[in-house]
Amino acid sequence: MGLDPGRTVAELRELHELTGDERGAQRVCWTKTWARAREWFRSKLDELPVEVQTDEAGNLWATLPGRADETLVLGGHLDSVPNGGWLDGALDALAALEVVRRLAQEPPPPLAVRLVDWADEEGARFGRSLFGSSAAAGTLEPDAVRHLVDSDGVSLPEALAGHGVDLDRATTARGQLAGVAGYLELHIEQGPVLESLGLPLGAVVGCFGLERHVVTFRGQSAHAGSTPFGARRDAFAAAARLALETREIARRHDGLATTGSLRLEPGIPTAVAGLCELVVDFRRLDADALRAMVAETRAASERIAGTERVEAAWTQLFASAPVDFDADLVALAEESIRETAGRSHRVASGPLHDATEMARAGIPTAMIFVQSLGGLSHTREEDTRVEHLELAVVAFDRLVEKTLRRLSSGPGP
Repeated sequence: MGLDPGRTVAELRELHELTGDERGAQRVCWTKTWARAREWFRSKLDELPVEVQTDEAGNLWATLPGRADETLVLGGHLDSVPNGGWLDGALDALAALEVVRRLAQEPPPPLAVRLVDWADEEGARFGRSLFGSSAAAGTLEPDAVRHLVDSDGVSLPEALAGHGVDLDRATTARGQLAGVAGYLELHIEQGPVLESLGLPLGAVVGCFGLERHVVTFRGQSAHAGSTPFGARRDAFAAAARLALETREIARRHDGLATTGSLRLEPGIPTAVAGLCELVVDFRRLDADALRAMVAETRAASERIAGTERVEAAWTQLFASAPVDFDADLVALAEESIRETAGRSHRVASGPLHDATEMARAGIPTAMIFVQSLGGLSHTREEDTRVEHLELAVVAFDRLVEKTLRRLSSGPGP
């Protein structure tokens, strides 16, 4: 029967119907809806001659045997942000599923091919992205995330245990990467570059570095009607000033900074905020510029705290250094795209992906991006033209085939 890109699109719609609503996708990791998506995905895998297992970090693996013990891993993730789009992550997993279907109809490939659905790529519930892939890569430190709680006060270890994962054993998943010779991933771009160039597909050269920090301002709660401005120690005023200044700092360094989360106490209209927590997300491809952005923002928070007569404290939530992908595999991705769509373009990824952790672990890695309409993602308005999705599946299949040949024959001249 061969490759059927239309089936991938149909299964994406089927998954969204099962796990989404009028607000968008609801597959937040470590929830019942995410578990339902996993059950649905596993039912698809049960139709194939693959060995299926879940590792100590909650990652789901399906292995198609090959003629050699080395493996090529095709990665994706079913989890989403709250009210997310129908493609982010799910396209990766379902395109990989279709490629494995095609390979399963043919003689055994030169290497074993493993499909992985990484657990908690998004970090939407606890703020710590790439949980499953970082556990496998060996960069997860359980003690650094043990304290995390969600908005309902549930701790990360409690949520993991509810899905059969022991935080203290999660890093045992490193054994899954033994013998891995390469890693490939397909993803929507989540940005406007390819659309602005009129191109459906692009080859990804690497991922931006990221630092995510909780900045806490502590002042004094007071009545909104009886406390003059000169007597206020307004934690929110300090946070608002920092959020605006952070944007300007990022612009000076040609980077990105986002304040996407804010918590106030007491959080009522009639009281000056005595505490304000904001989460600031910094991104830049250049590591030195990323460090400078964070340092300047930290200095700004101290200066603003002094002016507003509040205290400022910082807690790092997550950090990931910039990563370059494998030059040879990026070239194969470009070749596959040109054969499929005529033209290609090299892009860097601002969002993090599980591919980042695989590259950091020393595994040759490459990604293909498919155009996002309006550059939108992490919203129900996220979309990509059906014809572009189908082209992406074809290009990804070509990349898998080329990579299998390259890895089984050794480096070229």
